[in-house]
Amino acid sequence: MKLIAGLIACALLCGAVSAPALAQQTSATTASYKTVSSETFSKAPGGATLVDVREPAEWAQTGMPADAKGVPISSADFVAKVLATNGGDKSKPVAVICRSGTRSLKAAEQLTAAGFTNVTNVGDGMIGRDGVGKGWLAASLPVTPYKAPQ
Repeated sequence: MKLIAGLIACALLCGAVSAPALAQQTSATTASYKTVSSETFSKAPGGATLVDVREPAEWAQTGMPADAKGVPISSADFVAKVLATNGGDKSKPVAVICRSGTRSLKAAEQLTAAGFTNVTNVGDGMIGRDGVGKGWLAASLPVTPYKAPQ
């Protein structure tokens, strides 16, 4: 097990494997989430709660994916807030998206560690990620302008 962890660490440090590719390779053994592109997610049958884990300032800059719920991963009670947006059901499908896939990967890991059983990482995020996809914005997927609470 230490050998595998060492090889993974080496691959990440050497740049041989991107984080989303690593998530796809190891998801069957270490986590129960999948990584998909924005376009793939948009074509999937509905039903998943999409959670944008970026910060409000980022939502204001680009808008949010249509129908997404905003829950910053920096929130101290991130998992509890996602659970609330998902109707309190850890088995209900939930997908996470961020700017470029890094924070959504962390969010997917946190949610699966907390017992969520149907998690999807939209791994190219809003702006795209090499090897995953061109991103929500470049794919011209629907966006809703963000309005800060008054």
